[in-house]
Amino acid sequence: MKNLEKTFQDVRAASRQLSLVPEAKINKVLDDLAMAAIKYTPEILDANQDDLDRMDPADPKYDRLKLSEERIENIAEDLINVAKLDSPLGAILAEKTLANGLKLQKVRVPIGVVGIIYESRPNVTFDVFSLCLKTGNALVLKGGSDAHASNTAILEVIHSVLEKNKLSTDIVTLLPADREATKALLQAVGYVDIIIPRGSQGLIDFVRENSKVPVIETGAGIVHTYFDRSADLEKGTAIICNAKTRRVSVCNALDCLLLDKSRLGDLPAIARPLAEKGVTIFADQPAFEALTGFYPEDLLQTADETHFGTEFLSLKMAIKTVDGLEAALAHIAQYSSKHSEAIIAEDEKTIAHFLRAVDAAAVYANASTAFTDGSQFGMGAEIGISTQKLHARGPMALEEMCSYKWLIRGTGQTRP
Repeated sequence: MKNLEKTFQDVRAASRQLSLVPEAKINKVLDDLAMAAIKYTPEILDANQDDLDRMDPADPKYDRLKLSEERIENIAEDLINVAKLDSPLGAILAEKTLANGLKLQKVRVPIGVVGIIYESRPNVTFDVFSLCLKTGNALVLKGGSDAHASNTAILEVIHSVLEKNKLSTDIVTLLPADREATKALLQAVGYVDIIIPRGSQGLIDFVRENSKVPVIETGAGIVHTYFDRSADLEKGTAIICNAKTRRVSVCNALDCLLLDKSRLGDLPAIARPLAEKGVTIFADQPAFEALTGFYPEDLLQTADETHFGTEFLSLKMAIKTVDGLEAALAHIAQYSSKHSEAIIAEDEKTIAHFLRAVDAAAVYANASTAFTDGSQFGMGAEIGISTQKLHARGPMALEEMCSYKWLIRGTGQTRP
């Protein structure tokens, strides 16, 4: 802690200055950063390749780690989109005048200093910086060793843009990739206001159990889709394939299909696009029997209890046969990480009951869970998907990165 105390002090001091920077200047920094990200794409990709060379391509984290020209272009677009969004700072959430004449206002303000602990996702460095800058929050980043070269290269670009705009580079700092830095951040009471872990369930559990600083959990995504007896086959088949295969390494990807037993005869058709994408299926006995002879033998395995409640982060998924809506709800209640859950159904009463009953940050009817994303929700970029219920839930963007304070204006009132 002593080795990093000066770093934390500098970030805290920078946060006080940042809260006074005009919105127009903040937006210019984000626009400039978007251009700089494109300009320095070769340097960022070279650093990213150094990280990729140290990781097995078969590792589920490889896709999260990998950057490309297209991904950096998308990042730059997100930066511009965040710049265009209205700042939530200063918004009046409530106001009233008391009988004694005191005028009260509840207004949005920055949280202060935000600590982010994350693993193999260098795009997070851009995303969280943009949202924290837009909301007047200074930022302490603690990335994993897997992505340290990428994160360092990205931070150099960010610092160059801050210097160009005559803002302190202490607004955002990247800690060393070692465990001692993680421990110091978790103990940084008085310097860091909240810590947000982004990564595996193991990382999230470690941060929650060891942090003295308040934590907002962005949990792992153990995602289910229930295919109801009233479901439309064509619609459901497309949704399931998209939710599973669009990008397998992300937290909103489908992990377990819950299939109403009355629709077992449709399972070969539902699974056909999954076979074309090379998805390994772990099926319970009824589903296994329904798929035998219709699904590639090398991609079909019998499920055991360990396959339910697993976040696969790869071309793998489980199938569980259920006897109706209540059985599906019970399975979700037992295994869900409360991230994203979906139903495919045409019966409106069934849909309404599912939407009310499922306890998750995002609950879908007849749509792919791939949409659980701050950008897709129209929020610009995102800090993460909160699976808890205090302060923020679901995609965390600008409003979720704010606190509030009460402003009280008087004319000399004293309390009897």
